[in-house]
Amino acid sequence: MQNRMKTHLLGEEQIVALLLKAQVGRIATQSPEGYPYVVPMHFVYHNEKIYTHGLPKGQKLEHIAQKSKVGFEVDEMIGLQCEGIDIACDTNTEFNSVVILGNAKVLTDLAYKKEVLNKIVDKYTPHFSGKELPENMVRGTSVIEISVQECTGKYYK
Repeated sequence: MQNRMKTHLLGEEQIVALLLKAQVGRIATQSPEGYPYVVPMHFVYHNEKIYTHGLPKGQKLEHIAQKSKVGFEVDEMIGLQCEGIDIACDTNTEFNSVVILGNAKVLTDLAYKKEVLNKIVDKYTPHFSGKELPENMVRGTSVIEISVQECTGKYYK
């Protein structure tokens, strides 16, 4: 474990708070050739899992079909600590971050897919909350569920 991780760990409540408020997360999959593939995504934290949504075809879905292990990361930069500093290299950053390792799968249960998509609507477009999602849109949208196997949060202030 990195030295900073020993002294700058976020607690569970802080991790959940960041997962609930962060607007963008990054999912990392692995290509068949072994290359990491990282994509920024809108997401929602629901039932202690991460959910993303998107088109029903693409590289990340192909990768997940072959290897379900993924990484997921969110962060927030609070500010730079540069007051009273004379050398750029001595500048530091205040931040919070969460790194998740987990297993991903594409949801097939339409009722649960709709529930998750409604949570995404609630988070990003709350003025549409409570409105019925068109069935063809639910069917035509892929929803990725990431079951959290390991989660760490780190801060620096």
